[in-house]
Amino acid sequence: MSTSSVSSLVFATKQLTIYGGISIVITGVIGGCLNIIVFLSLRTFRQNSCSFYLTIMSIVNICDLLADLLPRILLAIYNIDGTETSLFYCKFRLYLLSICTSLSLTCFCLATMDQYCATSSRQRLQQLCNIRLARRLIGIFACVWIIHSIPYLIYLKHILSPITHKMSCSMTDPIFLQYRIYVIVLTLFGVLPLTITILCGLSAYYNTRQIPNYIIPLVRRELDKQLTNMVLWQVFVNVFTIMPYTIINVISLNMKTIDDPLLYAQTQLRSTSTQLLYYVYYANSFYIYMCVSERFRRQLTYVLFRIHRNRFRRTPQIIINQVMPQL
Repeated sequence: MSTSSVSSLVFATKQLTIYGGISIVITGVIGGCLNIIVFLSLRTFRQNSCSFYLTIMSIVNICDLLADLLPRILLAIYNIDGTETSLFYCKFRLYLLSICTSLSLTCFCLATMDQYCATSSRQRLQQLCNIRLARRLIGIFACVWIIHSIPYLIYLKHILSPITHKMSCSMTDPIFLQYRIYVIVLTLFGVLPLTITILCGLSAYYNTRQIPNYIIPLVRRELDKQLTNMVLWQVFVNVFTIMPYTIINVISLNMKTIDDPLLYAQTQLRSTSTQLLYYVYYANSFYIYMCVSERFRRQLTYVLFRIHRNRFRRTPQIIINQVMPQL
């Protein structure tokens, strides 16, 4: 009975990883690319600091899906894990994922903070919303996370698993392991970004209700309302995608080696379910924007069918209408 239950749980975990993961990767990459196209095609977005943060976040999210979730899908399909055979890949993959995850959450926090400042009635806070400062902040935080993630290159080693009897890419330093559990996973990837985004998002929403009372150009006022609405709904969804994985991950990292195969299979199924839910954070932004912002839907239609389609149509006309030199 126990063997049958373990086999069923392992099969369910594998199928969930394959089909759920493929759906998230495809929708996430497509949505991220469309985000980037819209944000970079319109001057309104290119000159806005909040849009710049969301653009960088979309780029990093695509990298995270391709570098983390896609290898997990390939592992479930072909049962081949590059981290077991290559120590360099074992170290560099988690190093890259740590940078991408940190930078993605940082960009989202900065976007919500930017909207709070942009919708504030204080002139000093509004001056913080400029593209030059946004680029500097992204550069600074990128350097910080690159340095902060260096311990992954040092303490990740190949360890033989007593259950699967295979090499696994595991953390060897107990101090950094505790730091990863309580500081990185629980705080930096969970509690801190959720707290910042919720507080700043709600404050920005309150400010938008007061915007008509101040002298603000109509275009900027409508853009602030649009971005605040998009960001606030993403904050709401992220609470349900980030928090469950954070809790399960902390519990799993705190557990000692599991010798019972049934308990191990149950833990893997719960971990996989919450992990896929966590990956929804990297894939959902475009679809949230489409659902909650009518203006974003119009902008997407304009960019795809007016700007880029006319650009492709115009190319052969230039060649045809060229004046040929007389012989």
